[in-house]
Amino acid sequence: MELMDYKVDVIIPTYRPNEKTVMLIQRLLKQVYPIHEIHVVDTETEVFPQEMYNLSEKVRITRIQEAEFDHGGTRRKAAEESEADILVFMTQDALPIDVRLLSELLKPFEDERVGAVYARQLADKTSDEIERYTRNFNYPKESAVKSYEDIEKIGIKTFFCSNVCAAYRKEVYDSLGGFEKKTIFNEDSIMAAKMIEAGYYIVYAANARVIHSHNYNCRQQFKRNFDLAVSQAEHPEIFSKVSSENEGKRLVKETAKYLLKKGKPWLVFSLVTKSGAKYAGYLLGKNYKKLPKGLVLKFTSNKNYW
Repeated sequence: MELMDYKVDVIIPTYRPNEKTVMLIQRLLKQVYPIHEIHVVDTETEVFPQEMYNLSEKVRITRIQEAEFDHGGTRRKAAEESEADILVFMTQDALPIDVRLLSELLKPFEDERVGAVYARQLADKTSDEIERYTRNFNYPKESAVKSYEDIEKIGIKTFFCSNVCAAYRKEVYDSLGGFEKKTIFNEDSIMAAKMIEAGYYIVYAANARVIHSHNYNCRQQFKRNFDLAVSQAEHPEIFSKVSSENEGKRLVKETAKYLLKKGKPWLVFSLVTKSGAKYAGYLLGKNYKKLPKGLVLKFTSNKNYW
């Protein structure tokens, strides 16, 4: 099949969507590569921009109850309803830089061995110095193709794939069972790992760009990393083979060097504090089975999962 013949659906889970979400859909509708359908799966609250219903006939909106939402299961169900060749998953707060986002995401699929492609994430104007560096560290200017042979060299990063903006070849996605029906977090990396181990490639397309960043505080970093570690602990068949900690340490060291080079040593204190919160959350998440249920509910950012 020629690249331009691929049918593409975009799936966006939302929770209290706002004007940025409306802007995201408007930018998707202007993409050079035509989208077949944009499926918004909204966790029902009193907050929902009514203009979303009138943006285009290509936009389909499904409302679900909060208790129904699952990071893997919700995306999985939406994927099951799609007959597209390529599934693009996005989060509600990611904004395409230009009209060529989808075109750049799809280019690598010319190689039949490519199972998934994810985009570059750029920090927005409100991001602090540390967040800006972190985005550049995790999403550099150079594209990359990752395969099974890279596990020994780059470890956990071989399985890295962010559903902030990522495209999946549906035929491969389906053959590997789709996203987990129930997972607290990390459904993208779990699927990427399955693809890598099945002999497919994961591609980082640096020319496919979205604006997406967060200025998380220590508490938010702790909770996020707790959930991340829980997902890894629940899938030892994948994550026991590689270590996440070495990559985390490398990020801290490189960020500290960058801050000192920029003449902002006072920011190193903030870096160390947030990194400590991340690591504490990660260690506790890896050992969540040993913790009382009450503590788990305090540490997680996804209480409905439990």
